Amino acid sequence: MLMKPRWSSLIATAALVLATSFAQAQTAPDAWIKQISGDVIETVKGDRAIQGGDTKKVMSLVDAKILPNVDFQRMTSSAVGRYWRQATPEQQKRLQDEFKTLLVRTYAGALAQIKDQSVELKPLRAKPEDTEVLVRTEVKGKGDPIQLDYRLEKQGDAWKIYDVNVLGVWLVETYRASFAQEISASGIDGLIAKLAEKNKAAAKS
Repeated sequence: MLMKPRWSSLIATAALVLATSFAQAQTAPDAWIKQISGDVIETVKGDRAIQGGDTKKVMSLVDAKILPNVDFQRMTSSAVGRYWRQATPEQQKRLQDEFKTLLVRTYAGALAQIKDQSVELKPLRAKPEDTEVLVRTEVKGKGDPIQLDYRLEKQGDAWKIYDVNVLGVWLVETYRASFAQEISASGIDGLIAKLAEKNKAAAKS
């Protein structure tokens, strides 16, 4: 049985930073996170349809400003773990497609929760030549601040996000545990079927 991360309601804050194919080689990763997070916050604040949960508007925002900035292949292979090498190319593609749909719908369903949040960067511990970095942030709004960290990889002229940490829990690690449990019980095809089932149910709701 696939486990739903306990912090899934907070994933909206992660969507704040997955905004636009804006990253350039000369842009520091933390500056990229800061600038595009502000863009998404303002977009959501200024769109009552998104705040009201309009599915088409939310999905459009996700498609335009989130998808271009995530390395879904790396994220999926990391979540599947050692079983990824056992999957056929067709199974790998199906896993990536279904996992992407699952995450997109999670982000889309959470975007409407954005109200008055702001993002504060923590000091970046990285060298200019680093191609993989950890960007640590704190999301502030009503209530206690939320720890939100990102693992980024530089690919050509752009930074890509391949993992997200909310309140000390990494997204990939969380899904890896539930994916491994499902594969042990039903195989790789069983995991694909379970993901497809969840996505179909979400599409009808």
